[in-house]
Amino acid sequence: MSLVPRAGLAAAAAALIGLATGCTGSGTIPGATPSGPQTPPAPEAGACRVLTPEDVAQPANDSPTLECGSGNTAQTFAVGDLPKRFAEAEYDDPRLSRFAFKTCSEQFAGFLGADPSLALRTSLSWAWFRPSESEWADGARWYRCDVLGGGEQSVSYAELPADVEGVLLGTPDDRFLACAVGETIAGSVKVPCSEAHDWRAVTTIVVGQPKDPFPGDRVVEVRSRDYCSDSVGAWLNYPADYEFGFTWFRESDWEAGNRRSVCWARTTQ
Repeated sequence: MSLVPRAGLAAAAAALIGLATGCTGSGTIPGATPSGPQTPPAPEAGACRVLTPEDVAQPANDSPTLECGSGNTAQTFAVGDLPKRFAEAEYDDPRLSRFAFKTCSEQFAGFLGADPSLALRTSLSWAWFRPSESEWADGARWYRCDVLGGGEQSVSYAELPADVEGVLLGTPDDRFLACAVGETIAGSVKVPCSEAHDWRAVTTIVVGQPKDPFPGDRVVEVRSRDYCSDSVGAWLNYPADYEFGFTWFRESDWEAGNRRSVCWARTTQ
């Protein structure tokens, strides 16, 4: 995000000249920029940055941009104006997060070239940012969605290619697919499948329809367990003995539109 030059410099210079010569008066200077608050411009799609998990934990970010493919860990894939209903919203209005989840997650999948299942099984993730609190107070109302070289558990993010658009089309590189290390999925550490691993996210299953109300944690958990048992067995070609795991999501994700759980197969492949 580029910083906007401080407004009113021309007016301040004119005032200093008047004081030095003992003159007073008023008027305008042709071509001068009027003083007063100015709404900073929205960020640009396609811009690359070096972000850390600490950066992503903040609601706003003004990290400098750099050439894509030169060590960046994030790339902006979507920007836009927030809907008019947020014109008078508080800075931490929870509706903002719900809007961002739906907007960024849908565009994230399209940007990477992923279907809904693959979008949940990638080692890449996304984060969103809004204007700073001072910019918000001045009327700025935009959002920015960035793809990241890692996920929620990452202590640092991996460098991204020069352009991440379409990296999940066709047969994705294992660098961009989600695996895990650990005895169980519940206690595992998520890693890209290009690294040594014990588990691979192999399928997702649908646990509800778009208009269904949230059925409760226990129902979603049981559906995920039962459906993933069958789904992973099929993916492994029905061996006599196999291990599987599953990741299911709670009511907040359901309300944001997610109706899928992730199924994991015990495999080093």
